[in-house]
Amino acid sequence: MTLRHFQIFVAVCDAMNMTAAAKSLFLSQSAVSQAISEMERHYGVHLFERLSRRLYLTEAGENLLGYARHIIRLNRDAEGEMRSLCKNGVIRVGASVTIGSCVLPGLISDFQHENPECLVRVTEDNTMQVEQMILSDRLDLGLVEGETILPDILSRPFLEDTLVLICGAEHPFAGRAWVEPEELERENFILREVGSGTRKTFEDAMNESGLTWKETWTCNNADTIKAAVAAGLGVSVISRRAVRKEAEYGLLHIVGINGLTFRRRFRVVYHKNKYLTEPMKRFIGFCFRPEGRSTEVFC
Repeated sequence: MTLRHFQIFVAVCDAMNMTAAAKSLFLSQSAVSQAISEMERHYGVHLFERLSRRLYLTEAGENLLGYARHIIRLNRDAEGEMRSLCKNGVIRVGASVTIGSCVLPGLISDFQHENPECLVRVTEDNTMQVEQMILSDRLDLGLVEGETILPDILSRPFLEDTLVLICGAEHPFAGRAWVEPEELERENFILREVGSGTRKTFEDAMNESGLTWKETWTCNNADTIKAAVAAGLGVSVISRRAVRKEAEYGLLHIVGINGLTFRRRFRVVYHKNKYLTEPMKRFIGFCFRPEGRSTEVFC
């Protein structure tokens, strides 16, 4: 039995007249009669008695009417819920570490101020892991650092970012505005883990310049890197956004590198076959709004 059968059955019960039911449903009388006959054959019972050209519900018809109304109501509730989810709903967003700490809090705060009916659930991990979660449909959208080479993932740049060389207050570089690229080869580097967009940007730029580096510490978050560098355990290359406060307070020093820059673009990524709901489309659009980026205050 289909929903259409139950809708016709309830309409006939309400009108107790095939012609009136057909008119209310914008169907022919023959279509209504056929649907009722199909239901009676399917259940093996008579749903109506036809006496003196009038209809009367049988006991079976009375019992079925309660179920039919319930089925129609459940369908209406399900449609309402699904439409609400499509219009409002939940967005599962993955963010790489720098974006998660420096960009996403302000972005989501502003987005939910304008879209209070939307719930944004956030997972923070490195770029590689965010991409893998998108491929396995554990995330709807990702905000990551740098390029993605996976063929099933679409990528749209939305924000420029620059990495800078940082050192502690007691490091010999601290009193200098610039260093030569070759000087970096003698330093101990504290770097993000493999799979991080920050690390890949650093490695690509160093390799393109023909420079080597000595890695003494691998970290999976920016706070540990900043603490280790501030303690004089080495130098690092990290997003300027992530060290703004520490540089302002003199805990860390930003040092230029003559002829060498580390630039990248933050990107919105999602699966090429992903069905984007209206909330997802609004969130993507919000990433490209300059006024939607009250983000720097968080770093």
